[in-house]
Amino acid sequence: MSHSLPDGDGRVARLPLPALLALALTGFLCIATETLPAGLLPQMTSDLDLSPALAGQTVTAYAFGSLMTAIPLTLATATWPRRRALLLTVAGFLLFNSVTALSSDVAIILVARFLAGCAAGLAWSLIAAYARRMVVSSLQGKAVAVAMIGTPIALSIGVPLGTWLGSSFGWRHAFTIMSAIAAVLAIWILCVVPSFPGQPRGQRPALLRTLLHPGVRPILLVVLAWMLGHNIIYTYIAPLVAQAGLGERVDFVLLVFGVASLGGIWLSSRLVDRALRHTVIVSLAVFTLVALGFALAAKSPAWVITGVAIWGLSFGGAATLLQTALADAAGAGAEIALSMNVVAWNLAIAGGSVTGGLLLEWAGVSSFPYAVAVLVLLALSIALRSVEHGFPVGPRPSAGRVAAH
Repeated sequence: MSHSLPDGDGRVARLPLPALLALALTGFLCIATETLPAGLLPQMTSDLDLSPALAGQTVTAYAFGSLMTAIPLTLATATWPRRRALLLTVAGFLLFNSVTALSSDVAIILVARFLAGCAAGLAWSLIAAYARRMVVSSLQGKAVAVAMIGTPIALSIGVPLGTWLGSSFGWRHAFTIMSAIAAVLAIWILCVVPSFPGQPRGQRPALLRTLLHPGVRPILLVVLAWMLGHNIIYTYIAPLVAQAGLGERVDFVLLVFGVASLGGIWLSSRLVDRALRHTVIVSLAVFTLVALGFALAAKSPAWVITGVAIWGLSFGGAATLLQTALADAAGAGAEIALSMNVVAWNLAIAGGSVTGGLLLEWAGVSSFPYAVAVLVLLALSIALRSVEHGFPVGPRPSAGRVAAH
């Protein structure tokens, strides 16, 4: 199917919603595939005769796949037509979820999960950059916001979805359904997503040159500090809210967070193109205040629910804001920089789990808010100092300025 677009480089002056929603479903598939085993652990441990700890490594293997291969795969596929690279990631979900569903060998399942994580790592480096290439510069932030909307939806319903699918159809059928979604998505991409050329072979941005580009490193440091703080309390949300007597309502708390995150995405889509810097700073400042609020009113159910909602609102736009800033700063090296973002994000997820566990063991759950506040204040100080590059004042640069990098 032809996808001729109005101007010479394929950008349109309106949001191509069907194509952007295909990218959003790709992001949803990445997160849902990652979190699915968490809701299926009882069935998987019973059927495969595994310990819960070993079954839980199916999530770890996926995360390591994304962490270790996002940058190499992005570099390796940089010259490919971008739709071919996107379809490769979706084919990975189709194949490796099917292998997981059919196998009874835990070693094969762990390898399949690792390879599915590899597909996700490449997908995350493509989604935001692909969305930006579809539209004129003034709509790029909004396009990324739409493309990222699948993430908070999957974060809020991924584990409950896995639990429901497992209890209704069995854990193998749950992975089969993920494969079916991938098959439908591949057809959708072929029908509605325009293809763009990859980088010319002699003009591929170098990894080190992209990392050293002004603004890239401060943004990645903000990603690390912000997401590390977020993941400490997100990973250990159950003991945190148990202080307020909400230990049996964790599913409701996560739903509140997910719905509020959708609101955050909507807000960021309205602000990202004209006030990216201010939106990042306000989001970080609000998250700091919420963290301190968790410390001061940890036993109040009403405050905890309110705080979770405000936290979700401040977090929902984070992926849109940070990926837009990173792609702006990196210019022609946007996909390489976004693959670095995948690594930073996954390091923060792993770091949040480890740091939160150590804090829980050594200082108790009451230490979480203070640790989070310190990390988020660090991110805020870096963002405040990154005035010329990273998080510049005023509207986002024009298409000409971005291309000039």
